[in-house]
Amino acid sequence: MRGRDRPTLTRMGDILFRLLGDVTARDHEGAAVDLGHDRQRCVLAVLLVAAGRAVPADTLMERAWGERLPRRPKDALYSYISRLRHVLAPTGATLERQRAGYLIRVDPLAVDLHRFDDLVRQARAAADDRQALDLVEEALALCAGEPFGALDTPWLNAVRDERDRSRRRAERERDELVLRVGGHAVVVDRLVARAAQDPLDEALAGQALVALYRCGRSAEALAHYDRVRRRLAEELGTEPGAALRCLYERILRADPELAGPEPPANQRPDPQPEPRPAPRQLPPPPGSFVGRARQLAELSAALAPAAGAGPAVAISAIGGPGGVGKTWLALRWAHEHQHRYPDGQLYVNLRGFDPSGEPVDPAAAIRSLLEGLGVPGYALPADADSRAALYRSLVAGRRMLVVLDNARDTAQVVPLLPGAPGCAVLVTSRRRLTGLVATYGARPVRLDVMSDAEARALLRARLGESRLAAEPAALDALLPHCAGLPLALGIVAARMATGTPGDRPGGLAALAAELHDRRARLDALDTGELTLSLRAVMDSSVRALSGPAERVLCRLGQAPGPDIGIAALSALDGTAPEALRPALRELIDANLLTEDPPGRYRMHDLVRLYADERAAAGDEAGRHAALERLLDHYLHTAYAADRRLQPLRPPIALAPAVADARVAAPVGRRAALAWFAAERHTLPAAVRHAAANGFDRHTWQLAWALLYLFDQRGDWQDQVDVHRVALCSARRLADDRGQAHAHLGAARGYTWLGRFDEAREHLGRALTAFERLDDRIGQGTARRGLARVSARQGQPRRALDDDHRALELFAAAGHEYGLAQVLNAIGWHHAHLGEHDHAADWCRRAIAIQQRIGDRVGEGMTWDSLAYIRRGDRRHRDAVDCYRRSAQLLHDAADGYYEAVVTEHLGDVHAELGDAEAARAAWRHSACLLTALGHPHAAGLHTKLAVRGGPPLRRPVESKI
Repeated sequence: MRGRDRPTLTRMGDILFRLLGDVTARDHEGAAVDLGHDRQRCVLAVLLVAAGRAVPADTLMERAWGERLPRRPKDALYSYISRLRHVLAPTGATLERQRAGYLIRVDPLAVDLHRFDDLVRQARAAADDRQALDLVEEALALCAGEPFGALDTPWLNAVRDERDRSRRRAERERDELVLRVGGHAVVVDRLVARAAQDPLDEALAGQALVALYRCGRSAEALAHYDRVRRRLAEELGTEPGAALRCLYERILRADPELAGPEPPANQRPDPQPEPRPAPRQLPPPPGSFVGRARQLAELSAALAPAAGAGPAVAISAIGGPGGVGKTWLALRWAHEHQHRYPDGQLYVNLRGFDPSGEPVDPAAAIRSLLEGLGVPGYALPADADSRAALYRSLVAGRRMLVVLDNARDTAQVVPLLPGAPGCAVLVTSRRRLTGLVATYGARPVRLDVMSDAEARALLRARLGESRLAAEPAALDALLPHCAGLPLALGIVAARMATGTPGDRPGGLAALAAELHDRRARLDALDTGELTLSLRAVMDSSVRALSGPAERVLCRLGQAPGPDIGIAALSALDGTAPEALRPALRELIDANLLTEDPPGRYRMHDLVRLYADERAAAGDEAGRHAALERLLDHYLHTAYAADRRLQPLRPPIALAPAVADARVAAPVGRRAALAWFAAERHTLPAAVRHAAANGFDRHTWQLAWALLYLFDQRGDWQDQVDVHRVALCSARRLADDRGQAHAHLGAARGYTWLGRFDEAREHLGRALTAFERLDDRIGQGTARRGLARVSARQGQPRRALDDDHRALELFAAAGHEYGLAQVLNAIGWHHAHLGEHDHAADWCRRAIAIQQRIGDRVGEGMTWDSLAYIRRGDRRHRDAVDCYRRSAQLLHDAADGYYEAVVTEHLGDVHAELGDAEAARAAWRHSACLLTALGHPHAAGLHTKLAVRGGPPLRRPVESKI
């Protein structure tokens, strides 16, 4: 209660010196007096505490400064006293030096600390409760903050603690007086809050019980007693004292003497007060929510224990990058299941990654939650820990849902967690909140981008079926640029719905064309509002990163391909892998990066675009150097891997790698194959990226190094595309050798695609270039390519002509590797002409060379040719032996593709022999090998297996040559 107006002082007119807060002084006109720096203020504070009593110089220095004495303490003290005499003159206070020490001559009642004590003494002596209450309230009004403000010495800290105890005693006396005069309705919430702040104070708990009971809140009073009893038992191992137990029993039997005096008329509660409504703070649910069935089910499973009042608080943390729809998911689930939480739903937007401001402090968030629970502002405890304790006390025993949206980190969430079972907590964050999972058992729910079907459904819900049906091609073109991100899809829908680029026909196509331009895509995904701007959302995520993590994010924006390995990233950043890992963990935790499989990192397409834009705004020389390191890493590592797999292939000359390119040659064939498999999607993209950024030498040489990768995986179209890019780069360099190799690579892809005219054109150009270079091995390789085209066209005679010319060229160059390949091919062509004995002679000559030079893959392929020849002679058992020998050689060489080809042929022979089970086993093994490689021919094997006993479904047998 307010009481009467505070009386004015009569001895000195008013308070001149304040110690119960920051140390300040003012003159009789009310003007502030500059007391100087903290050391000088400490001297004054010590003298004012002892107002009217002399303080010895040594004691004064010890109290004012403790162990932090000035260099010449006595000189400093004299100086400060002298200055204080001057600055205190307007206040009327004087400083005197006496034999006993220094004394400040001032009326003690002009000092708030002494005035406080005097008012409390008067209140205790007052005969009237209302007069006493006015005096205590006047005393407490003097407490403006921490006594002595920020001043810090051991003696002042001890006095500060004593003053804090005096204030708390006065507060308790004030509340007791309020209860005596019938003011329980005013003081009840304040008492409950203070009791939560100091739960082991039984006297304070008794006051809270009385106030609650007198306000008609008997159930809350009994519940509060039970909490105090349990707290005492857990922390002190005792039961409540006799006084508190007696009060509890009186409440149980509704003792009429507890009713107390009649409150003043303006404080009397309504005869039948309305019950406080349960909080319903959830924002509206999303209007057009689609998909996410699996994640909704995960949330239901995670939060089910709360509905049944399980043994612990049920917590679920929805994690995912900005704009992925975490809040939508949380609100959809919360609204669908709010019936499970009859005591209410609380919601706080923690603004952990808000584009428009800073994260909400946990203390402010708790204040919001307490207000939602009906706690008035004046009853809130002063410190954050006490507010958290009150919050947990108020939700204990209730079935409530707490939604903590957009959390910055675990530390922001923990103070907001209920302490007792029955409640459920749903958290959303752009970070993984690993600490919440590890320490509090939160169930993580990972939210990723939408599938294509979900994305279409979302746009259909926003724009209508007819709008999309009018421009199906535009919709197909637009969706990949949104990359399944709900925010991007929402921006597209908003722009269409608001007439930007308009409601006219073709509007969706215009927007798709705008998004197609990579440089303008982020501008297109911006409505001008912070919450509907992809760039603003990304900015808010990046602001929360450390400097190293932001740098790595920008570097990743430069990287080609869908993912990157740790060694390549190390080269890109110019940093050792172990130094990168903290930044990578931070980016993963922030859901800006994913690691799958271990050691490989990928970004969402729009995050990559944003990161590249940030990088482009930085140091251009640094960007160029970083890209050069990365391309050198890919080129030199791919070249080394190719040398492991094809050591007899004629090499090309590379320039030395730059420093920090982190080149590590794979050890052995299997390591080389594993590296190519891991980089299978990145390396073709690196070729295109090199060309787009002016690294033409890297472009054609890296394409050269990828020939084996394309052969193994059957990526014929990619092989064509990559080598056409390489050809353009080689032409810019006017490099005949680069052009010749690019023509060979493109021709190989065109051959397997069955586009024979284009293959011949490129082979002819390669042959001409090698002739200019007087490179016989290159010429022989081009002739070998022309023979392969003829073989694929079913023209073995024409193939023989080119292969014999290749044979002469390889023989003249002394190139045994190429010589053996051609000998095998000539045998293959004769076999297709029905000249089996002649064909076998050529193949045996090839095997002799291959065994001498250690070409296990070539030998395996030649045994496959011999097996085919034996089949032509109807010597199927011999063919089986040849195929098995071939397959074993290729298996030992870790050549998965050609092992699959030979194993399929082996299955065909078993089928011709009538051994269906052996045939199916061979075909299954071949299908497994091709599937592991991701080779398109795997589908044909699975079809053959489905037919089982039907006629063999062969690919053309000449495909291996």
